[in-house]
Amino acid sequence: MAEVIVLETAEDAGAFVAAHIAAAVRTDPEFTLGVATGSTPLPVYEALRAEAEAGTDFTRMAAFALDEYVGLPAGHPESYRSVVDREVTVPLGLDPGRVHVPDGSLDGIATAGERYEEALRAHGGVDLQLLGIGRTGHLGFNEPGSSFGSLTRVKTLTERTREDNARFFDSLDQVPVHCVTQGLGTILRARHLVLLAFGESKAEALAAAVEGPVSASMPGSAIQLHPRVTVVVDPGAASQLQFADYYRWAQDNKPEWQGI
Repeated sequence: MAEVIVLETAEDAGAFVAAHIAAAVRTDPEFTLGVATGSTPLPVYEALRAEAEAGTDFTRMAAFALDEYVGLPAGHPESYRSVVDREVTVPLGLDPGRVHVPDGSLDGIATAGERYEEALRAHGGVDLQLLGIGRTGHLGFNEPGSSFGSLTRVKTLTERTREDNARFFDSLDQVPVHCVTQGLGTILRARHLVLLAFGESKAEALAAAVEGPVSASMPGSAIQLHPRVTVVVDPGAASQLQFADYYRWAQDNKPEWQGI
């Protein structure tokens, strides 16, 4: 069973997760963070900036992004390379050479997944992978039906996911149809998974991922196969969890030495 931590606000959750990451970086300055995009992880990145301002040195940390759109021009503000640079690389002072994002350019797209897998293997993998969950239950861009053994590859986005992401673009027509995404098997290789979810719109998918059957129809349920998962949510996202009372009891009575 995943550890589920319910905090009052997304800002509280962001500060909680960022404090853990900052402590890990102070112990191992070359810590590797798996970064996600979208609105869900933004409170973590904001809190990491506060940790940097308070004295934590992130400049030797490495980062690997979960995914990238296919076909956006270089420098497009909604490419995930641009988002990661804007939210993580520049504010935390990371070495751009240690920040990796899948190559979504059309030239060479057929080998983009294999090249990213090789980069991950050569680096030694990810220490902590941040994750959000979509309303369809997707992790990264692994839509329902994705294999739990899948590796980084090109995927076709569902219309619902494109509609959800259209808020970042001028129109739905501008949202790419394809992406390069780490597979569920790739994500499960990370040493620690931290899944974030906020608001009642994520409650159904979160409950299915944490407490429902393990099924390719619910990609988020892949987290149940990982030995170290921390799920950090607000009350809205936790509202459909069957065992919410137990999670809060365990949270209140957990030995401090266990960490997360």
